[in-house]
Amino acid sequence: MNAITLKPPNLRNFDWSLVRSFLAALEQGSSLGAARVLQISQPTVGRHIIELESQLGVVLFERTGRGLVPTAVASQLAVAARGMEAGALELSRAVWGAQTQTTGTVRITASVPVATYLLPPMLVTLRMAQPDIQVELVSSNDVSNLLRREADIAVRMVHPDQGSLVARKLGEVRVGAFAHRNYLARRGPLKTASDLLAHDLIGSDTDTAIVEGFKNLGYPVARDAFVLRSDDLIVQWQAIRAGLGVGFCSDYMARTDPDVLPVLPGVLDIPPIPMWLGARQGSCRLGHAANG
Repeated sequence: MNAITLKPPNLRNFDWSLVRSFLAALEQGSSLGAARVLQISQPTVGRHIIELESQLGVVLFERTGRGLVPTAVASQLAVAARGMEAGALELSRAVWGAQTQTTGTVRITASVPVATYLLPPMLVTLRMAQPDIQVELVSSNDVSNLLRREADIAVRMVHPDQGSLVARKLGEVRVGAFAHRNYLARRGPLKTASDLLAHDLIGSDTDTAIVEGFKNLGYPVARDAFVLRSDDLIVQWQAIRAGLGVGFCSDYMARTDPDVLPVLPGVLDIPPIPMWLGARQGSCRLGHAANG
């Protein structure tokens, strides 16, 4: 078996729709089997896998006379890919249940980071499964827009606890500390959590989650510990990318820029944040799934 070749990933142009061919080939053991399952041509499956390997900068399969043999990297990627597939299918089922017909419009609300970085690849899967449904995507953290019937479905990082809403857990989002490689080259590496206090920190303005996180680590900090404060998570993310300092964001955002590196991986133990799918009672079949 050949050694796995690692190259810098091209995540800016990463096409999540290629994951379907990757998973099918992994499960079927050959591009021919994957083509039959997906009802596309075998060369198309082959091109998808090659393109995915190119975009990720890894070798996913060893090509043998017996078919496709997954590499160790493929087995690791499969865990995340199946999680993405499950989330996309759950979203598709919820949208399907929210519609009384196979055509029409469904209105989804989600936070700006989720709407910007996480939902678009899931909407690709939805588009292929339900081509006659149009989606209206609203970037908002307001759960009450479901109650006001301004949206059919909400994707949230908090459990919707209103009595007239039902919810289902989609999964969990990992959060960590990240910094641009240029910043780390300028300021030096971090080895312990206390090293954060000597660095330029990016944090929130009125939201106290990051401050509380520092307190839980035994490091009480004040607002003036942050060189930039903003409650807009996209602003924080762009500041991290610009090399302003060390900030905190989800791993799905960090993966979109290979120049943004994790800080203190394995040292900072930040609990994952659950992600919930919420809908009005009776608006879709989600209620049966949530109660089951």
